[in-house]
Amino acid sequence: MTVSKIVTSAVAALSLLGVSTVASAAPAASKLSIAAPARAGAKVAKKNDAIGTGVIIAVLAAAAVIAGIVIAADNNDNPTSA
Repeated sequence: MTVSKIVTSAVAALSLLGVSTVASAAPAASKLSIAAPARAGAKVAKKNDAIGTGVIIAVLAAAAVIAGIVIAADNNDNPTSA
């Protein structure tokens, strides 16, 4: 890679990081609201005991990575052609 491509990639990565950091540090817009909220959330008496979808996706991703490693590390050195 040329130096200009490396510098351009670094600037792009840092700008993406900087924009997300600035956006998360910005104050909330609730003080700018004109009207008060019309309704409030209801209290829930029972807690949800279901596993979140994020955990399920993480477990499936880990299983896929492990399966890929096992397939790649297979020591089958037999040629496929005759």
